[in-house]
Amino acid sequence: MGRVTARRRAHHVTADQAVVRPETLVVEEPLEIRVNGTPLTVTMRTPGSDVELAQGFLLTEGVIRRRDDVLTVRYCRGANEDGVNTYNVLDVTLAAGVPAPAVDVTRNFYTTSSCGVCGKASLEAVRLISQHCPGDDPTSVAAETLTAMPDQLRDAQKVFATTGGLHGAALFTVDGKMLVVREDIGRHNAVDKVIGWAVEQDRIPLTGTVLLVSGRASFELTQKAVMAGIPVLAAVSAPSSLAVDLASQSGLTLVAFLRGESMNVYTRPDRVKY
Repeated sequence: MGRVTARRRAHHVTADQAVVRPETLVVEEPLEIRVNGTPLTVTMRTPGSDVELAQGFLLTEGVIRRRDDVLTVRYCRGANEDGVNTYNVLDVTLAAGVPAPAVDVTRNFYTTSSCGVCGKASLEAVRLISQHCPGDDPTSVAAETLTAMPDQLRDAQKVFATTGGLHGAALFTVDGKMLVVREDIGRHNAVDKVIGWAVEQDRIPLTGTVLLVSGRASFELTQKAVMAGIPVLAAVSAPSSLAVDLASQSGLTLVAFLRGESMNVYTRPDRVKY
């Protein structure tokens, strides 16, 4: 497996001096995900939890619905020039009867880079393929429980503490228990890893949970929460307009600017108890 950090030299410049010193950086490498031997998508990710990442991605893109839809997940031969396996190619074999994805279901099917595509068509696409509507979830969560979550996530981000270059995502119960935390250079990958963990644990749909992300709440992250049946998505930074629109249409509670003792609740505020 690949390393998650690497050492590089940098010129550290201050007002008084410039010194050369080693710095710890987060590793970024491509992961090609194949389904039944056919290349599906390539994502730039931090190595680690790759099986979770692949399964979370396939669930949030509507390719699979549960763990039983996957027969096997294995690394393929993806050797570098020295003949060493790079562990950067992963093949998912679907169970019998599970249809293979259409050729256009890739990371860019809903997004370009880290931004969601705009327009009503994208909202309708998520509604049509989502199997787990969070709007029916009677979950509620106390405001003080929500405000305690960012510190828990930050304390659990071990690689971020040494590199400062990773996004984090964590899944909590509504009483504030952290179930899982994952880090990645891509915010969407961190969320896919968390949801992939839930696929492995056969916990889909994720009723009665809160997904916390360390950055902003984009359309893509909101889509993933909806697809996994998560009733509450919280972000420490801002939401996008399309994220709010999708959350509203799906019955998802969207919380953003979760900092200190304050927050903005954009949709389904009835779930947050003050």
